[in-house]
Amino acid sequence: MVGSGSNLLYAAHVPPGEGPLPTLVLLHGWGANAHDLLGLAPMLHGGKALVLCPQGRVEVPIGGGIAGYGWFQLTPGVPPDPEAFRQAAGSLREFVAHMRQRYPIDPESIVVAGFSQGGMMAYDLALRDPAGFAGLMALSSVLPEELAADLAKLPEHEGFPALVIHGTQDPMIPVERARESRERLRPFGVAITYREFDMGHEIRPEALRVALRWLDERALARTMARSGS
Repeated sequence: MVGSGSNLLYAAHVPPGEGPLPTLVLLHGWGANAHDLLGLAPMLHGGKALVLCPQGRVEVPIGGGIAGYGWFQLTPGVPPDPEAFRQAAGSLREFVAHMRQRYPIDPESIVVAGFSQGGMMAYDLALRDPAGFAGLMALSSVLPEELAADLAKLPEHEGFPALVIHGTQDPMIPVERARESRERLRPFGVAITYREFDMGHEIRPEALRVALRWLDERALARTMARSGS
């Protein structure tokens, strides 16, 4: 289904049942859209999770009269505008709050995941409010030094599940930046699972298998225990 949540358009996979539902918020990368990651929904938590895919508001021309979207403007060689980043992050927090009211979400089982630019937004959402999420996935992304420095260390960070996956052949975000992100995560005390794969700026099947296993064993373990699955 496609809908509008707060000020963001979104696509959603809504499983049958009254809930409470384990939930994944999937954030697309630069030039993609709300449908980009929705195809993963049948594989996530066995298709039993509510999957919400909001769409960024920055229009990105990609040719042929087609537009993709981003969370904040990206210009090669130019650092992101901090105010634009804050506005995008605020829109996402508003979106998640709206979705909590609209769907029967399990408040203890919300995982936020992002690919590329979406991963930067996921870092902000989860690390700024670790009590509100069950886990964080950053795929082919980066935790900028400026963002890490702006985040307060909270008691809820301790042991918080965080998965970082990156390609050693990534031409857009070099793997060294993922390794730097891992080191920036360490002072927060989160439970880091870090994996590199022989791939580019993408999610290959072997990386997806690691993400699915981590999701069920680390981030959504409480939901599975309650359901007896």
